[in-house]
Amino acid sequence: MLEDLFKVVRARFNEDEEEKKEQPEQSDDINIPKDLLFKCPRCGTVVYMEDFERNRKVCASCNYHARLRWQERLSMTADPGTFTEFDAGMTGKNPIDFPDYEKKIKAMQQQVGTKEAIVTGECLIHGYRCVIGIMDSHFMMASMGSVVGEKITRAFEYAAEHKLPMILFTASGGARMQEGIVSLMQMAKTSGAIARHNQAGQLYVTVLCDPTTGGVTASFASLGDIIIAEPKVLIGFAGRRVIQDTIKQQLPDDFQTAEFLLENGFVDMIVERTMMRRTLARIMKLHDYPKEERAKS
Repeated sequence: MLEDLFKVVRARFNEDEEEKKEQPEQSDDINIPKDLLFKCPRCGTVVYMEDFERNRKVCASCNYHARLRWQERLSMTADPGTFTEFDAGMTGKNPIDFPDYEKKIKAMQQQVGTKEAIVTGECLIHGYRCVIGIMDSHFMMASMGSVVGEKITRAFEYAAEHKLPMILFTASGGARMQEGIVSLMQMAKTSGAIARHNQAGQLYVTVLCDPTTGGVTASFASLGDIIIAEPKVLIGFAGRRVIQDTIKQQLPDDFQTAEFLLENGFVDMIVERTMMRRTLARIMKLHDYPKEERAKS
């Protein structure tokens, strides 16, 4: 009985295939662009990509803050035409001869449009001069290697020398495994530069974006004088499953979210993306930094 049924199904399938071959190919009259729509991964709301980007890549339904490229973050934060990049051509080596590491770096450079996972420089924010650093999670999950550590260190040294505040947007998976112990050494290196910046009496503000984890959380991301986070972003050191297996306890549902860390004193404030630029300017104003009137807000 089953053999007869199988023969019938196969015969019908072959007939359908023959009909498709006989029919002329029809081209679709409607060509839907690939990036026409955005579906929120949190609430499932579908909106036009143009509207989503106009809202600074924030879901209007659930307030989901999508990850940004460094160019997008910079345009939302700095006054137009005021950004001067530091160490734009700096690239790293392969300190532990990790297989295909150089090839991976070159591919990321072409894809993201920068030499490494962080961009640093000097800019104005509502007229207040500062040094800014922006990590881009699209570049190897913004993992911290030797170049990332060196660029952050140089940025803090410049800020200390010129008596400028430092604002650092973090978004990282942690230390870069392809550089082994060299990547872990950046934790101490950047922390030392932050200490010297602090001794110079200058302000350091960290903005924790999605995600901020691993060795980045355990070093420069946690050392800000003021620690800001975007809503509901992931912030932590080890992964949730690793922690649960270690302590043998069930963690809260909101564990390692910005709101959980605010409640427990790790984060000073949660600021929505639409208010971030204004908030940073107010913080610099409260710390008595001068405003350059010639700047365009």
